[in-house]
This record gives sequence, C-alpha cells and structure tokens, in this order.
Amino acid sequence: MTANVGGFDKIFRIIAGVVVIALGLIYSSWWGLLGVVFLGTGLLNFCPVYSLIKVSTNKKIPTEKIK
Repeated sequence: MTANVGGFDKIFRIIAGVVVIALGLIYSSWWGLLGVVFLGTGLLNFCPVYSLIKVSTNKKIPTEKIK
C-alpha cells in the first residue's frame, strides 16, 4: 500500500471527513458514514480509487501519463 494522497488533498479529506461525520450525527443520517471514508483515506494517505486510475497527489510518487 503505497501512499498516494498528499499535501492539500490530505488536509481536505480530513476536514471534509470530520464535517460530513458531524453533519451525519446532527441529522441522524447514514450519510455520515461517507465521512469515515474521507477521514480514513486522509489519515492513511492511501486512496484505492487513485491506485486504480494510477493517480497520485503525493509529490514523492510520479504519476503515469495518460496517452
């Protein structure tokens, strides 16, 4: 599992995750579970979707160019 989330993307995911979880709790909605995904990918620095499409926002890892 190579870190493919970095910088602004990581911070955005963590903040968005906390906000969505809080809104899910306030409105008693299952949509708050989506916040867990955002928070998890931000804290783990890994996004499975990014690895499928071979994209990385982590500057240490080069991305493949789409032809």
